[in-house]
Amino acid sequence: MVRVKKVEPLNTDFLEKIGFYWHTDSDETPYISDELVVVMQDEAQAYYDAANELYDMYIEAAEYVIEKNLFHELNIPFNLVDIIKMSWENDVHWHIYGRFDFAGGIDGKPIKLLEFNADTPTSLFETAIIQWAILKYNSLDEMKQFNNTYEAIKENFKRLVTLEEDTSKFSEWYEGWKMLFSSIKGSIEDENTTRLLQVAASEAGFETDFAFAEDVEFSDEGIFYDKNSFEFWFKLIPWETIAIEEPELAIILTKIIENQKAIILNPAYTLLFQSKAMMKILWDMYPGHPLLLETSFEPLEGRPYVEKKTFGREGENTVIYDQNRNISAKKEGEYENFKSIYQEFVELPVDDKGFYYQAGVFFAYEGCGLGFRKGGLIIDNMSKFVGHIIE
Repeated sequence: MVRVKKVEPLNTDFLEKIGFYWHTDSDETPYISDELVVVMQDEAQAYYDAANELYDMYIEAAEYVIEKNLFHELNIPFNLVDIIKMSWENDVHWHIYGRFDFAGGIDGKPIKLLEFNADTPTSLFETAIIQWAILKYNSLDEMKQFNNTYEAIKENFKRLVTLEEDTSKFSEWYEGWKMLFSSIKGSIEDENTTRLLQVAASEAGFETDFAFAEDVEFSDEGIFYDKNSFEFWFKLIPWETIAIEEPELAIILTKIIENQKAIILNPAYTLLFQSKAMMKILWDMYPGHPLLLETSFEPLEGRPYVEKKTFGREGENTVIYDQNRNISAKKEGEYENFKSIYQEFVELPVDDKGFYYQAGVFFAYEGCGLGFRKGGLIIDNMSKFVGHIIE
């Protein structure tokens, strides 16, 4: 049984004062739970180790996909293949951050990879800032978390310049390059998450600005906003969305990378990691690995399994089947046109009220922050964010 600790929640005035406006779900219930998951030190260490090991495995798998030209198997849009290859081949295209979703890790259940949100992961603000603030607000030791997410991301921005673990020479090598941050107009969550990343990059030492994507100018010669050109562009916009909805922009961005006019973050190759079909590649390369669930392009035989779309989000278009292929749970969505993968079903840890808990571990050069989502059999956009405390 998942152990939880009741806490006094942060009030909405405080949350909005720090820019966190998505605190209430559409059913008028709080999005941030008034509980913390109790995690043991060895469990936190295991999450950290799992993220680090899996990232190395993803690197190997991506190399394999590129060498074997398996982009179609991963459902990668054809108009991104060139930019993925170019971004992969040059170390300056640094992966700033991603988030692994795990089953298990608490309540004695083994950690199992569910997916890797490597391109535009959500719940960054919640993990890095909100759960830490909850400890402080409740006069608890704010060091009792596996959570250096913000500092890790700030250090990773510096690695865009140093290209190595040691970032002490950043100020010596940095040449005044500017970084533009963009989201799509209309989503306060995406905007303020992007602005949080902008603050981290500014604190790292970059000159930064923010603009909604529709206000940015793109050409083969670079990326421009307010009469300034930018050497770096961070976009909280999924690569597959650009490929499908803005194909002309995909072509221009490819030219920008080819002409070495700007570096785009997260890099295009993170779409390989983002594709859930990569978990089938991982299973082929590391069959029976203790951190993996069997994953196939065909329904599994004789046991429960989950159907997911390669680029589905928030649990949409997810279907859980029992061992007789009867549907146990299903969520409709807008991703039905993407390919399906079929993953071995594993039950998430559960509390005494019957809620399920899915762990999310952020990765920025290494595992750096743990948070949880609480909900039903399928974790969706009505699930609650739950912080944690190490005891």
